[in-house]
Amino acid sequence: MREHQKKTPHSRAVRRPGRRGLQRGLFRAESQNLARRLSDTPANQMTPLHFAQETVNELCPCGIKVQVHDKDWIEQKKFSAFLTVARGSCEPPVVLEISYCGGPNDQKPILFCGKGITFDSGGLCLKKCKHMDVYKADMCGAAAIISAIRAASALSLPLNIEAVIPLCENMPSGMAMKCGDVVMGMNGKSIMITDTDNEGRLALADAMVYGQNMYKPRLVIDVASLTPGVRSALGSAASGVFSNSQTMWSQVPKFAFFIVYHKCLIPGEEGGGDHGRQGVASALGWEILLEEGDSVQIARREQQGHPGRVRLVWAAAFLNEFITCVDWIHFDITGVGFRSNHKVVPYLTKGRMTGRPTRTLIQLLYQLSCPSKAKENYEFFRNPFLLYGI
Repeated sequence: MREHQKKTPHSRAVRRPGRRGLQRGLFRAESQNLARRLSDTPANQMTPLHFAQETVNELCPCGIKVQVHDKDWIEQKKFSAFLTVARGSCEPPVVLEISYCGGPNDQKPILFCGKGITFDSGGLCLKKCKHMDVYKADMCGAAAIISAIRAASALSLPLNIEAVIPLCENMPSGMAMKCGDVVMGMNGKSIMITDTDNEGRLALADAMVYGQNMYKPRLVIDVASLTPGVRSALGSAASGVFSNSQTMWSQVPKFAFFIVYHKCLIPGEEGGGDHGRQGVASALGWEILLEEGDSVQIARREQQGHPGRVRLVWAAAFLNEFITCVDWIHFDITGVGFRSNHKVVPYLTKGRMTGRPTRTLIQLLYQLSCPSKAKENYEFFRNPFLLYGI
């Protein structure tokens, strides 16, 4: 009888991240959990001063320099647009300056600016009562930046990083900003306020101008929850990412792969506008604004968003007016930074803040500091245990 030979299964070596990879994963997970905790804390326990104290407690032990500036300093430096937002609240405004020096002294830094509105009621243009409590996390951009810098220190990334974070509340009162007010930005441009609920871009404008004048960065990155249009276009799948640099935009798929990447068209372009499409929206130029006639000129003078097709890029067009000749990336995280409404992945608890896009920012910094390890980083993040299990 012919003996049937048993087929010996072929073994294949599986590349594992190892101890160092696991440690990097833990650093990233701890940082995202920090962003979640800051965003989830009730607004009466996370005022601008409380947020500043938490930042000092978390970053200073890591060797990161944190400067906390009070209202007198803010007035002296002429943060006029930011102070216009802050004056409606009894809580004093604060500006944080954060410095991480991991690279050589002659290396130009990366500048982060984060929206730090610790509670957003909408001001005189009051939000609806339902779900207003969610806006205790309107500082999720600032929380993600602080957490990412903490991870950069833990990973000993050879980068110089600076961050300018304006912190305040947006509240209605007799001192609050009013529709129709005109204020002067730090770069001398006039801004007409047509909606007091669009306060984030006012705070960011002054912070970005100050940071560029102070540090002469090679790259500016701002992270903020600015427009509901991003949430309408992308849902909770991805952040809206906008850039004035083709070089930086080409890097987006590499550092944003763990959110399902799909380059989609801006709603209003031919073939675009599918609600719930997963991906990153691009806006390298403002061609779509030209379809609205004089929209670009209006964007330079008005702070309000615009209904319809250009809503998704309006805030980015406004912030672009406060960028000098430097590469810039704008993250609009309205869809990803607040509560998780759907249990997309196991680590996102329904009804709790997500802490996103902390790990995207960490990966961006890792990629900028160690471009030769891009492939290793990609394999590391694709590991499902490291992505979901920590």
